[in-house]
Amino acid sequence: MAQSFTKNYRDHSNDHGFQFEFCCEKCGNGHRSTFKNNTMGMAASLLNAASSLFGGSLGLDHAAAGAHHVKDAARGAAWDAAFREAIEEIRPRFHQCTKCGRWVCPEVCWNPQRGLCEDCAPRLEEHAAAIQAQVAVEQMWDKARGSDQTGGADLQTAQTATCPHCRATIKQNAKFCEECGKPVGAAKKTFCAECGTELGPNAKFCGGCGAARG
Repeated sequence: MAQSFTKNYRDHSNDHGFQFEFCCEKCGNGHRSTFKNNTMGMAASLLNAASSLFGGSLGLDHAAAGAHHVKDAARGAAWDAAFREAIEEIRPRFHQCTKCGRWVCPEVCWNPQRGLCEDCAPRLEEHAAAIQAQVAVEQMWDKARGSDQTGGADLQTAQTATCPHCRATIKQNAKFCEECGKPVGAAKKTFCAECGTELGPNAKFCGGCGAARG
């Protein structure tokens, strides 16, 4: 018999029985079907256990092998029957959207006023709340840009993160290192009074015009 409602499921069946998990195709929430015992699988397991307990008795070994053979032969029909029952059990817990065809959960992903899933027919009140929150965030950005967020940092002067002498972390706008006590700011530049050439920290004469440093 042809099966329906089979796209989004997981098979959790084993030798002891059959169980299936069906999930909402939008949010992923779902339900598992009631576990159905597989009598042939249980019989094979019991015979295997008995064979091991009695040291591999030849008769029990043959019985266990026969049980597995019958179980494998009947697995298709038994699985199909269990799957069919699981579908009928779980189907009422989902709604199918007639626009996109997906099966979704009624608790989160279904719009009962429109009779469609929320992707095809979004709930306007949810979108209104989301839009308001997004606009509030954008307004917060604009408000933050309009006020000083730097704590009065002097951005006209070069800043350093670590002491150039001992590599200790330097606080913002600090003039001296708290670890070694040495000055951490960039040395003030000096220029020749005659030609305007920048002078080195230890220069006695200008390298541009030869004038003595004032």
